[in-house]
Amino acid sequence: MRIPRFPDPAATGTVTIGAEPDEAYRVISDPPSMALLAEETHSARWLDGATTPAVGARFRGYNRNGPRRWATTCSITDADPGRRFAYEVTAPFNVPVSRWQYDIEPTADGCKVTETSWVRVPRWFIPFTIAITGVANRGGVNGANIAATLRHLKAYLERRPNLHTDARPVDSGTG
Repeated sequence: MRIPRFPDPAATGTVTIGAEPDEAYRVISDPPSMALLAEETHSARWLDGATTPAVGARFRGYNRNGPRRWATTCSITDADPGRRFAYEVTAPFNVPVSRWQYDIEPTADGCKVTETSWVRVPRWFIPFTIAITGVANRGGVNGANIAATLRHLKAYLERRPNLHTDARPVDSGTG
């Protein structure tokens, strides 16, 4: 099995959304809100007193796959409002895992959001990540999760419910 490694993306997806780039960035750059739209991440919280996105700010992501649960620490590397939000993910003991990036481009009717992930995990750690997450095909799973997350993001931004009081948006399956 070939695992795409940094600098090659493991998975990517794009969606066009009827919302302004700054609106999309506001949600994308707020990890607790994005966790409500994501597939594998089910919650997130800011660390070290951070409350807003800024380069160097950190947050913890809580993930699940069936009965498996794990947490990662994420450090923001890019925080360019309306344009790009990105972070690098580490496992315990600061082992690099991945990079996630959201690029936002204006369109005539809103914006286009591209979500991309890169695998950064050292080869020796791959068996541990498979055991922890239950995922052997990380690129394939990330691709499916990106597609679902972008559908949820589109549904949310075009409907504009309150993420913290409403249920996960129901998407139409189109992107």
